[in-house]
Amino acid sequence: TLLFPHTQISLPSVRTRKHLAATMADEKLAKLREAVAGLPQISDNEKSGFISLVSRYLSGDEEHIEWPKIHTPTDEVVVPYDTIDAPPEDLEATKALLNKLAVLKLNGGLGTTMGCTGPKSVIEVRNGFTFLDLIVLQIESLNKKYGSNVPLLLMNSFNTHEDTLKIVEKYANSSIDIHTFNQSQYPRVVADEFLPWPSKGKTDKDGWYPPGHGDIFPSLMNSGKLDLLLSQGKEYVFIANSDNLGAIVDMKILNHLIHKQNEYCMEVTPKTLADVKGGTLISYEGRVQLLEIAQVPDAHVDEFKSIEKFKIFNTNNLWVNLKAIKRLVEADALKMEIIPNPKEVDTVNFF
Repeated sequence: TLLFPHTQISLPSVRTRKHLAATMADEKLAKLREAVAGLPQISDNEKSGFISLVSRYLSGDEEHIEWPKIHTPTDEVVVPYDTIDAPPEDLEATKALLNKLAVLKLNGGLGTTMGCTGPKSVIEVRNGFTFLDLIVLQIESLNKKYGSNVPLLLMNSFNTHEDTLKIVEKYANSSIDIHTFNQSQYPRVVADEFLPWPSKGKTDKDGWYPPGHGDIFPSLMNSGKLDLLLSQGKEYVFIANSDNLGAIVDMKILNHLIHKQNEYCMEVTPKTLADVKGGTLISYEGRVQLLEIAQVPDAHVDEFKSIEKFKIFNTNNLWVNLKAIKRLVEADALKMEIIPNPKEVDTVNFF
């Protein structure tokens, strides 16, 4: 060991380093904001939503989960299905409950992993029927049985919107109201320059990305569909993936939510070895939240996949109060966890 007692090196203090990092982040954000403002392909709401998301990312809002702080949610949070009350048997009472409901299917994904080039929902499932055909039949049957008016909403992405508009024409004579709207369209950001790829000339679909299912609430609001549903007396929306035919309207759950005045419910199910990558519910720093595998530190991935510690997984079947959505979106209070997803397209790296 060598000691040089009179040699000094000056390093920035922690406070100085934080200040420098913040200054660099501000400069990056200002440059990005200016470039995004000049993109004619997206709305002002999409521009402000994108800049807000990047600002949170640069400020450190995507902080990683601290594993020791994770706990199992209590029985008060995860309520066994068998313990909730049965719905009313009276047809009129059931109709009244259903008339407070809308069904929304997440229809932004392409079926590339299933060998399909269009929306995943148009893949044939059985006897010539697609996912979307069966979804429409399910809701038609429900409305016919109870004389109710449960509408169907499809949240598309820019990848699926045009194809979906053509596809839903086949249901023009259907007895249910079908609405479509788009989730946000955000520009990919070139990592090296921190500029949106479309501002550098990449204006085709590869220059953009849909920002995930968490975007559903502001998109529902910005599209005008949220206010439309509220004006029709709807109180809850049932949200599910378009390729999950097991996601049906459960009267027992709807009755429970309305009578307990719960604003949010997620359907979870016991995890099997086939579900080890699915998100799970955790109690973290005094609140319940979803934990996805992308948020798990590498050292704990095997533990996350364990069906012993994490016994349930998220089906992505959600029941949400519409007035609560409006309240939280208007207050800009939905600060959901940021999950970075670095990509490489045409040898260009994106953060």
